[in-house]
Amino acid sequence: MTFTDSDHRYMALALSLGRRGMGRVWPNPAVGCVLVRDGRIVGRGWTQDGGRPHAEVVALAQAGDSAQGATAYVTLEPCAHTGKTGPCCDALIAAGVSRVVVALGDPDKRVAGEGLRRLQAAGIAVETGLCEAQAAHDHQGFLLNRTEGRPMVTLKLASSFDGRIATATGESQWITGPEARHHVHAMRARHDAVLVGGGTARADDPSLTVRGLGDVPQPVRVVCSSRLTLPTQSKLFATARDVPVWLCHGPNPKPQNVEAWTEAGAELIEVPVIPGGQLNPGLVLQSLAERGITRVFSEGGGTMAASLLQAGLVDHLVGFTAGLAIGAEGTPSIGAMGLDELPEATRFRLHELRQIGADVMHHWVRS
Repeated sequence: MTFTDSDHRYMALALSLGRRGMGRVWPNPAVGCVLVRDGRIVGRGWTQDGGRPHAEVVALAQAGDSAQGATAYVTLEPCAHTGKTGPCCDALIAAGVSRVVVALGDPDKRVAGEGLRRLQAAGIAVETGLCEAQAAHDHQGFLLNRTEGRPMVTLKLASSFDGRIATATGESQWITGPEARHHVHAMRARHDAVLVGGGTARADDPSLTVRGLGDVPQPVRVVCSSRLTLPTQSKLFATARDVPVWLCHGPNPKPQNVEAWTEAGAELIEVPVIPGGQLNPGLVLQSLAERGITRVFSEGGGTMAASLLQAGLVDHLVGFTAGLAIGAEGTPSIGAMGLDELPEATRFRLHELRQIGADVMHHWVRS
C-alpha cells in the first residue's frame, strides 16, 4: 500500500499527539487522532487523562460537521466495544468520515480487527500500516499488557563512570546533576508506575513522585518487599492517601505491618517468592498488568535491577552516567546475576545517546 508524504505527516502528528497521554491514560492506550478534509486539519485529539474520552471522540468533537468526508489518521485501531463510552469505530461512522488510516491493529480480544471490519462494512476506505513501527514502539506497554500479560519495563540507572550508585558508606545524593534529575522526573511522568525494591525504600526514603513539572498526574508508587519490612516513618507511608502506594509482598507478612500500611492507605499485593526468598519478578509485573498498568519505570536498586534483567523483563535500559569514579568499594548499580558466559546476558541496542547537563544519557532497547 502506497502512502503519500501528506499521509506520513498527518500520522506523525497523530503519533506526537498520542504521546501526550503516556503515563496519564492507563489502562487505556495513549492514542492520537488527526482529521483532515480538503488538505486542512479540522480536528485533533489524544486520549484524555484517565483514559476518556478517547482520541477519536476528542478529534470529532473539535471537527464538528467538518468531519463529514474527512480522512481520520489514528495511531491504533479504533475500539469496537462498549465500556464507559461507545465504540470509536461507530463514532467515526456516524460522523461520516470517508477514509480511515490506521497505524497499528489492536490485539485486545474485544477489538482485534472488529473495528476495521465495521468501518469497511459502512463503506469507509480503510488503510493500515502507516508508521507501524513507530506506533508499535509508542504502544509497546499496552501491547505487552494485552499479549503477554505484563507491562513494558524501563530500567533506569544513574551511576558513576565505573557503574557505582553509592559510596561504601551509602552516600548517593547526588551522583548525577540537576539537569539529569529533572529529565528523570519527565520520564517518570510518562510511565504509569514507578517501581523500586524494599532496600531502596529503606535506604533512601524516596518520594517517587513527579516534581518540577507543574500539576501532573502522579504515577503509582510500587515497592517490592518480600517480608513487608518497610519503615512507617517514611515519605511513602505519610503520603499513601495522596498518591497511590502499592506494596508487593510475599506470603505471611507480620500482621502489624499489614495493618499499619493498610490503614495508611496503601494497597497490598501478595506475590509468590522464588528460591532465595525474593518476589517472583514476572508475577509482580503480572499483578500490575492485571490492575491496568501498561508502563513501569524501575528505579532501583541493584537487586531489583538484577532480578528484572535476569528474568528477561527489561524492555528499555536507560543509563545516566556521571563523570566521576567511586571505586570498587562503592555499591554496584546492578546486583549479582549469576552469569557464567556472555551469551547468557540479554543484549540491548542503542536507541539514543545525548548529553544532559554534565552527564550522559544512553537509552538502549532490547534486541
